[in-house]
Amino acid sequence: MKHPFRLALGQINVTVGDLEGNTRKIIDTMDRAREMGADLVAFPELSLPGYPPEDLLMNPAFVRDNLRALQKVARSSRGIAAVVGFADLQDDIYNAAGVMEDGKLAGVYHKIYLPNYGVFDENRYFRGGRDFLVFELMGTVIGVNICEDIWYPGDPTRAQCLQGGAALIVNISSSPYHAGKRDARRKMLSTRAWDYSTFVAYCNLVGGQDELVFDGGSMVFDQSGEIVAEARAFEEELLVADLALEEVLLHRLHDPRRRKEIVSFPPEARLRRLRLRSPKTQKRGKKLPLSLPGPLGRQEEVYRALVLGTGDYVRKNGFRKVVLGLSGGIDSSLTAAVAVDALGKEAVVGVAMPSRYSSRESLEDARELAENLGIDFRVLAIDGVFGAYLDTLKDSFKGEKADVTEENLQARVRGNLLMALSNKFGWLVLTTGNKSEVGVGYCTLYGDMAGGFGVIKDVPKTLVYELAAYRNSLGSKPVIPPRVLEKPPSAELRPNQKDTDSLPPYEILDPILRAYVEEDQSLETIVSRGFDPQMVADILRKVDLNEYKRRQASPGIKITPRAFGRDRRLPITNRYRMKGKT
Repeated sequence: MKHPFRLALGQINVTVGDLEGNTRKIIDTMDRAREMGADLVAFPELSLPGYPPEDLLMNPAFVRDNLRALQKVARSSRGIAAVVGFADLQDDIYNAAGVMEDGKLAGVYHKIYLPNYGVFDENRYFRGGRDFLVFELMGTVIGVNICEDIWYPGDPTRAQCLQGGAALIVNISSSPYHAGKRDARRKMLSTRAWDYSTFVAYCNLVGGQDELVFDGGSMVFDQSGEIVAEARAFEEELLVADLALEEVLLHRLHDPRRRKEIVSFPPEARLRRLRLRSPKTQKRGKKLPLSLPGPLGRQEEVYRALVLGTGDYVRKNGFRKVVLGLSGGIDSSLTAAVAVDALGKEAVVGVAMPSRYSSRESLEDARELAENLGIDFRVLAIDGVFGAYLDTLKDSFKGEKADVTEENLQARVRGNLLMALSNKFGWLVLTTGNKSEVGVGYCTLYGDMAGGFGVIKDVPKTLVYELAAYRNSLGSKPVIPPRVLEKPPSAELRPNQKDTDSLPPYEILDPILRAYVEEDQSLETIVSRGFDPQMVADILRKVDLNEYKRRQASPGIKITPRAFGRDRRLPITNRYRMKGKT
């Protein structure tokens, strides 16, 4: 080669169903890659229809429109080769990668491994492919595969490299985020590159889609498994890197594993080859420097996921403002801070709704938070409305002692007021419940659960405190009043109420919930970790009994390995209970 192979990865933020907007973004990014002298540009999995398109794929018109959009993208590929994710329609629907160059679609690869676990339902929509595709460009053999295909050791990557001779694997992905997943991806991709002595380029989607956040973090590894380029997380970016692909051959000559593995291949018919015309030599400057941003800390990573997911959910669904209740507590404070960082202070309205049980400090903290964030702040006292409810129900409740019913009435009054503001002004209501409370049902249907989006729905309470402290560390002074982080959490629905009246301390509750909800550990295993048997049995029972509440909750951002909702699916009507010695 006269010059290094210049590869571009279009880490873009698309919207499901926005075929026109997604097409325009892909073409614009392709133009930028061409201007930067790229020989090949790749885009994420299903970037044309958006990911995941779900039951839109069952509408033949949608699939056909996506194919028409693909042809428009292909016509824009003059002077550059491109790999674009789309939904293909042959004898069935396929999750596909289109390989295009010189203004036309040259070939198509169909995803082989279809994930059908966790948040994925690809067997519902797609048929798996069978063939392994490689194409030759500028004298270099390149293999293309899609997301899950590279997570499996062996084929298709093995066949593309050892049988097909690929010096570069381009994997286009739409891999959703959860905390810690980046490290798992890096280890896996590095292993694939080293195993098959090949460059591996991983192009991931970025942006929020309903409950999912895609974190980007596109990466390129060399034939030794060393990372040579990486895009920033949670941001759109065109990552461009110069790759010394000619060094792959020298590396392979010193790797005896390759000679032994080649003899065990499936029939040659499964490998398809394309030869692309080399693009016209692009004007390019000197070799590009490495792009390797530093790793994000755990709190920063999660916080940025919440900001991206919230901003995209609000904007992509056509809302201009959000409204939320400000109780003066930690959950609503963190939610408000995330909303402001995602949307800007002009787009957030905070409403304090004090009752006879609200402390003076809570109202002061809510007001201080609103002032620090610079948001519109309103106070709607609920005692009169609450009293009217009690008066209306007095005959029906005659002779009955006050209990949680009266507490929940206050939460439902607040939910009604927020929804009234939403109806009147078109604002989206943000709920403020965290994963710990939602997990055990410490929340009120049609009360604090009323709303359109749960920003911290998948954030355990202990992590809420960590994220609040992290947000306070970013500026010259804390935005969340320090007293909010210091005072005991309370719903303030009865005199002197504390969360610990009904629940164990969150430092105890959260590890138990993580073991049961995210790890599916048994009662005995959880108890063996040093927890009180009766307390563990009670928490597990609460989790099971409150599935009906969670089923009615608003969507919220997934940040843990297993979130309530589409990630953890249990029947509401269910008599199975975990048994053990208590």
